[in-house]
Amino acid sequence: MTLADRLRAALASPTNEQPLEGDFPELRATASVPAAVLVGITDRSDPGVILTVRREHMRTHAGQVAFPGGRIDAGEDPQSAALREAHEELLLDPQAVDLAGAIEPYRTVTGYVVTPVIGVVPPDLPLTPHEHEVADWFEAPLAHLLNPANQLYRSALFQGQERHYYEIMWEGRRIWGATAAMIVNLSRRLQWS
Repeated sequence: MTLADRLRAALASPTNEQPLEGDFPELRATASVPAAVLVGITDRSDPGVILTVRREHMRTHAGQVAFPGGRIDAGEDPQSAALREAHEELLLDPQAVDLAGAIEPYRTVTGYVVTPVIGVVPPDLPLTPHEHEVADWFEAPLAHLLNPANQLYRSALFQGQERHYYEIMWEGRRIWGATAAMIVNLSRRLQWS
């Protein structure tokens, strides 16, 4: 069974796990802008996940680790938007991605409803970060990201109230907020150990 087939089977299986639905429910913007990200999983014996580091000058989430992605344009579905954005941000050839499915959308505090699209990509592709949007990219081991022991539940004061979020560390890189929450949801859906 290929990695893509294994992912498709896991995504099609029912789960009793409750997905995380969104950032800070009481602070959600009323608008719901549809967006999609590509959870690019490399086809290796020990698969990895392709993540980007946003440039420091970005209007939102500057310097944060994220999946390649963005808003869904008119006429697009989540799959085509995720592939387009991954191509724009990393020059990832859409034809190289074997789509396996998607998981539940996640609502961000900024008003985006993000659909994580899961796709398998060949290992060691020559990816090129977009000079204005992406400062860097890296590949973190899928097993590390999916391991609940690495998904740390944290809290911080935000606008005078205690807020909770997930954080995953990998080689000095901090993966947190919506990206970490989508990884937690993927972990709950796949139920891989």
